[in-house]
Amino acid sequence: MTHTPRSLDRLIRPKSIAVFGGKEARRVIEQCDKMGFAGDIWPVHPREDQILGRKCYRSVADLPGAPDASFVGVNRQLTIEIISALSARGAGGAVCYASGFREAASELDDGNDMQEALVAAAGDMPIVGPNCYGFINMLDGALLWPDQHGMQRVDRGVAVLTQSSNIACNISMQTRGLPLAYLMTAGNQAQTGLSDIACAVLEDPRVTAVGLHIEGFDSIAALERLATRARELGKPVVTLKVGKSEAAQLATVSHTASLAGNDRVSSALLARLGIGRVDTLPALLETLKLLHVAGPLESNEISSMSCSGGEASLMADAGVRHRVNYRALLDEQRRPLKEALGEMVTIANPLDYHTFVWGNREKQMTAFSAMMKGGYALNLIVLDFPRQDRCDAADWVTTCDAVIDAAKATGARAGIVASLGENMPEQTALSLMAAGVIPFFGIDEALAAVETAAGIGAAWAKPAPPKLLNGGVSGGGGASITLSEHDAKTELSASGLRIPPGKTATTPQDAANAAESLGFPVVLKGLGVAHKTEAGAVKLNLASREEVLAAAEAMASVASGYLVEKMVATPVAELIIGAMRDPVAGPVLTIGAGGILVELLDDSAILTLPTTPELIHEAIDGLKIRKLLDGYRGGPKGDFAALAEAVAAAASYVVSNASMLEELDINPLMVLPEGHGAIAADALIRRRN
Repeated sequence: MTHTPRSLDRLIRPKSIAVFGGKEARRVIEQCDKMGFAGDIWPVHPREDQILGRKCYRSVADLPGAPDASFVGVNRQLTIEIISALSARGAGGAVCYASGFREAASELDDGNDMQEALVAAAGDMPIVGPNCYGFINMLDGALLWPDQHGMQRVDRGVAVLTQSSNIACNISMQTRGLPLAYLMTAGNQAQTGLSDIACAVLEDPRVTAVGLHIEGFDSIAALERLATRARELGKPVVTLKVGKSEAAQLATVSHTASLAGNDRVSSALLARLGIGRVDTLPALLETLKLLHVAGPLESNEISSMSCSGGEASLMADAGVRHRVNYRALLDEQRRPLKEALGEMVTIANPLDYHTFVWGNREKQMTAFSAMMKGGYALNLIVLDFPRQDRCDAADWVTTCDAVIDAAKATGARAGIVASLGENMPEQTALSLMAAGVIPFFGIDEALAAVETAAGIGAAWAKPAPPKLLNGGVSGGGGASITLSEHDAKTELSASGLRIPPGKTATTPQDAANAAESLGFPVVLKGLGVAHKTEAGAVKLNLASREEVLAAAEAMASVASGYLVEKMVATPVAELIIGAMRDPVAGPVLTIGAGGILVELLDDSAILTLPTTPELIHEAIDGLKIRKLLDGYRGGPKGDFAALAEAVAAAASYVVSNASMLEELDINPLMVLPEGHGAIAADALIRRRN
């Protein structure tokens, strides 16, 4: 993947558009005319004299000038010829509509060759695609888009980018009140990746936030650039990253042949970069609404009000599924709420305000204002509208007006939540957005939006993380070797990891001598054995020379030598520290419950590299096994500081050996009682020779 060598500005904000092809090209002109594009449109066709009242040109050379943007809707071979001519003419960029390139390499023998030829033809001219539907710019009415859509012109709004043309079509039809400034597809990203396009739209001062539907990361470096620029501009980015399931990963390959990446690594990577992540398309759109109006939230503390105990319960239960905090009311809020709502209302958060003030704008405004003065990051009011075709919604409009009044009077952020998305009319959503109140379609979607916006806010409140480790492998692929346990521990010790005192031995007699010099009790391990426990090549708590001799002779048939170590005291907890090379993110560190609990608990956290002491502490704090370290049920506390230092030492080793390391496994890391340290009882290192 190569970075786009020239700015995308002319392409995505064109003043002139050239279209190549038949019916698709005609549709592009129709859509630009329909949306009021004010620039020049130049059709190119070998036989037609005019298309939709515009003079047709025969070739790129015949055009009045170098077009800012071109839609190339012809077959793949002709696409390459036209792209070459546009590049030579100094055009601003092009959308390549045709398929049959790398995304079809499994069906077409020349798919990869054709893609390489296309990129070469483009030279330093930006191209989007191939196998790409194009894009819609609703700020300027510029649509390189060969189909219908459901969007309208806006003065400012969010940008949504996706690799999937059909997903883009679906998003264009949303009726949620989300102002869509750009809707863009990337196809198979032959030259220009999704992150590069996102960087370009982020620079538009009319864009407030960016949403990405990601099937696979096009470039980690480009994603890092995007995250950095988003933070600098104060414009948040949120992703819907697919690929959690095996089925999703297979579907992704059929679309764009891009790497879906390890899903948990993807989450860790996005969190590090301060990029939000959601799990569904509705949640993506609802989060973008929140980010458009409010930007990242300063906390996850929210309030909820509804005129029904049932709705209050739904909000409370949904809060359990999301990282949100219904913080208790302040003392100074209770009296105003009680005065506004009456003695029969239980003052709490979430709050059921009953129907005593229903239909009374002034009383509702007073109650909502009292809640909004609580210093919450966002104040939510649950309100499902009646059907517009059969019912009267006057009282619901009154409630909306009261919410708007209260938000303006207090300066607080507010949102209205329809528990069923279809119960909020589009016109209501649009009017709420215009008033600065967020219309949320669905309770879970609203709370997912809060969680995501608060996560971005928390990430931005911290110093920017260090630049990601370059995950490239040096040497071009030598054979892998696995170090002996003793050699692995020796290397790790040099990076600051504490290991048990130990010695190697070649014979049972040598092992017994080593044990005596170390002092009993000891552990005896057979060297050169992959699965020591299963092979009987580990013996613990040996308390005498005779026991060591007997144990060494018993495992002599499977061992190529011995490792004798001082027995580690009983730990408070056993953890694992591992490292592996992710195909997308490069070397990453995993920490979690170790020993026999690795598979049982599935309790782990991923750290992208390089890391910091703050990130290490945060990762450990998120583990279930953290309770053991705190002195579970009266037990001793673990040495948390030593554990954090051990993780830092392992991370340092991985960073120093990143170009050669393929796998690291420290299991178990024995965390001793507070003040006594943390010791690596076993270690494995596999690397390129």
